[in-house]
Amino acid sequence: MEPRRIRIGLRVSPGAARSGVVGRHGHGWKLRVAAPPEGGRANASVVELLAASLDVRRPDIRIVAGAGSRDKVVEISGLTLEEAERRLELAGGAG
Repeated sequence: MEPRRIRIGLRVSPGAARSGVVGRHGHGWKLRVAAPPEGGRANASVVELLAASLDVRRPDIRIVAGAGSRDKVVEISGLTLEEAERRLELAGGAG
């Protein structure tokens, strides 16, 4: 059986003082990452932050759209959309 996959839209602010989930942004989520948007470092930080916030492995997350943009779409394996939303809220995005 194929693993469950979901997609979530993100708005990413690179070069922040610290990384974290900010909260809802339209139909997606806003994240801040400390890494600069150079050499893929911000994208790597997005994956690392999501893996920690969602309690999934880094290989279970991939950026499928917007790798060179602040607006991204990530695909996550192994979670339902409801569970991912709940975990992002707990990570600091509830307010």
